[in-house]
Amino acid sequence: MNDCVIDSPRPVGRCSIPLHPVPAVRTPHRPTPDGGTGWMIQCDFDGTISLEDVTDTLLRRFGRPGWEALEDAWERGEIGSRECMKGQVALLDMSPGELQAHLATIAIDPHFAGFVRAARALGLAVQVVSDGIDHAIRTVLDLHGLGDLPVIANRLVQAGPRSWQLQSPHASAACARASGNCKCERLAEQQAVHGRVLFVGDSTSDFCVSGRADFVLAKYKLIDHCRAHGIAHAPFTHFGEATVLMRETVGVQERVAA
Repeated sequence: MNDCVIDSPRPVGRCSIPLHPVPAVRTPHRPTPDGGTGWMIQCDFDGTISLEDVTDTLLRRFGRPGWEALEDAWERGEIGSRECMKGQVALLDMSPGELQAHLATIAIDPHFAGFVRAARALGLAVQVVSDGIDHAIRTVLDLHGLGDLPVIANRLVQAGPRSWQLQSPHASAACARASGNCKCERLAEQQAVHGRVLFVGDSTSDFCVSGRADFVLAKYKLIDHCRAHGIAHAPFTHFGEATVLMRETVGVQERVAA
């Protein structure tokens, strides 16, 4: 599903980068169950970590006719993203070997590994939360030496030699987007454990959750959404910038809360 496809760098004109996070909102010092406080990071995958939407690349290469009609129905608001992706994955015609060979061609932001190292050096857990395909995300991350990152996403199941099904164990009947993975629920789970969540995302699948996060690092469409809705955020174009902004955001917010 085409929430965000990046074939080339985003235009600088629509995503200029300030030196410091945008101080739109100061978040409360939310306590954790043990009385402590802290941060963790949740990060979208497709178009945020990866340079292309992986599901879209699979559909363009292996999708049988009909997946575009599902895409159009989703864009018109006639079906939710969970129904759209379930139908599209059922139209994939590929062997496991073809799937793996294709996933080996997927590029990620070259600065993302450094972002993860920097976050962990600050004691921040990093979790990948996506409405994409778990097997694809884990395979791509593993190929880039990031296989230890926890991933929450839709589950890909092989149904035949060249057929596939999508399961959504993290769906919610209360999800406003009818997504396969309700990012708002995943965020609330981590806020209850860590206190605060820094969310990193790029596009429409991140609109709802960005309004609930304690701070947002935003790229592409998510920048304009955060600006329009007064959501505390800092824009970025690559994870080299996001690393600096992450350090500044956590430090600024900690000092404000102290």
